Amino acid sequence: MGRAYEVRKASIQKTGAARGKIYTNFAKEIYLAAKGNPDLDTNIKLKRIVEKAKKQEVPQEIIKRAIDKAKGAGAEDYQTVIYEGFGPGASTLIIKTLTDNVNRTVGEVRAAFNKVHKSLGVNNSVSYNYDYINLLSFKIASEEDILLALLDAGVEPVNEIYQDGTMTLEINPTDQHKVKDIIEKLIPNVDYEIDEVGWYPKEKVKLSAEDLEIFTRLYNLLDAIDDVSEIYHNVENF
Repeated sequence: MGRAYEVRKASIQKTGAARGKIYTNFAKEIYLAAKGNPDLDTNIKLKRIVEKAKKQEVPQEIIKRAIDKAKGAGAEDYQTVIYEGFGPGASTLIIKTLTDNVNRTVGEVRAAFNKVHKSLGVNNSVSYNYDYINLLSFKIASEEDILLALLDAGVEPVNEIYQDGTMTLEINPTDQHKVKDIIEKLIPNVDYEIDEVGWYPKEKVKLSAEDLEIFTRLYNLLDAIDDVSEIYHNVENF
């Protein structure tokens, strides 16, 4: 249940001052999903992002504004850009950004690393030590029901855990919509306790007090960048 716990812990921590950033990130995600097809009934990706936004208590006005913006021919055009970097000790980080100006964003991310005398890496210099996984967790009466339905659909989870009536699935992100269709047929109006796609380290490291202080500063510098939406790392004692 390690990954599930980490995601739940991260979700709990995203409160207070971080809420404004959550709204901004969801607005960007919704805008991206709505471009080309802003219809919630026919755009399943958009529908599910909006559902997640509502669960995070993103105001309806923000959701509507992002969809309306996607209907127009505005100049803004966001894209997802991933950066990989090396922190103190044996720590590594993967930084997900949503940006409309790549030059600005890479400059800000690089500056954060430079301030603690650490460096960005090239593509796949860090991510090969991480698993890219979609985590889904939900209540279900019997694990056999969902596993048989997945088997019938030709989907094999990377891992599954059933405990106290809660099923947690680790699946390939490319299977996300297929798996959710199966779950939602079995459990109408399902309430996902966890619904996250991200990079999870294959192994974790513990940092010394000195290195942990540097890592914490680096993490906070990155988190303060408006374009940064998620930060993944391999530090166990952070």
